[in-house]
Amino acid sequence: MVKVLIIMANYGHDPTEVAVPYQAFKDAGFEVNFATETGSTPRCDARMLEGLSQKLLGAAASVKRLYDAMVKSAEMQNPLSWSSPGFTLDGFDIVHIPGGHDKEVRQLMDSTTAQKLLADYFPQTKKPGKKIVSAICHGPLVLCNTKGQDGNSVLYHCTTTALPGCFESLAYHGTKLFLGDYYKTYGAGTENVEDSMRKAVKDPSQFKSSWMPNRPFVPPRLPNLMLRPLLSSEYSFVVEDTEYNYISARFPPDAAKLAEMTVNLAHLVHVQGFKGEESATT
Repeated sequence: MVKVLIIMANYGHDPTEVAVPYQAFKDAGFEVNFATETGSTPRCDARMLEGLSQKLLGAAASVKRLYDAMVKSAEMQNPLSWSSPGFTLDGFDIVHIPGGHDKEVRQLMDSTTAQKLLADYFPQTKKPGKKIVSAICHGPLVLCNTKGQDGNSVLYHCTTTALPGCFESLAYHGTKLFLGDYYKTYGAGTENVEDSMRKAVKDPSQFKSSWMPNRPFVPPRLPNLMLRPLLSSEYSFVVEDTEYNYISARFPPDAAKLAEMTVNLAHLVHVQGFKGEESATT
């Protein structure tokens, strides 16, 4: 069975970026585990689940239902501790790194312990290896901050996406009157996630992004606020690297496509791979 680890901070991750992949992994028959720094039960960002911020930019009603079911699951109620002695990612086939804007997610993004775990794991995703990493929004920034043995980011040779600078700036400037610097995880005046990502890779062109890929934009029938015209999985944008089993996405509306592509890749390298190995030995 394919084993998945969703690695998290104690609080602050975006609920869509956790609940949607979790459900997709469960539907695929995968074993899913959660891990927080000390093994405490994680909680996603309340701003994305309730109040005005939820109505403007937060989780959809369908996602809230997924989230409510997920938080009651045995997996989420009994997370592992990624800081415990001897803990390793090696026993997992997929590591999923969700994002989130709340400053509490820096517990994961800035952790040298988490970075060491990922520095050991990520090289195993190099094809034809069978390990997989998926990351979304601020999730790729964890990898951006993780240095390999050569001193470069583990993403140095990868094609990647993450939260686009235009999205981050629009959300920040559009909400700062009532949310302050919420949409700047490292505080007002700090660089965008996209800028950090472009600096971490060998060539800035390895960072891929798009406003509305895949199909022409059709204005919604009903008026929407803020980014609502873009908040549709119909315009999902997900990047799969060609040299590593690494898949990345921009923000919550990409979560379903990211999960779908991760599941498909897992079936390719594990399920079909196992069948190929069995036939080769018979």
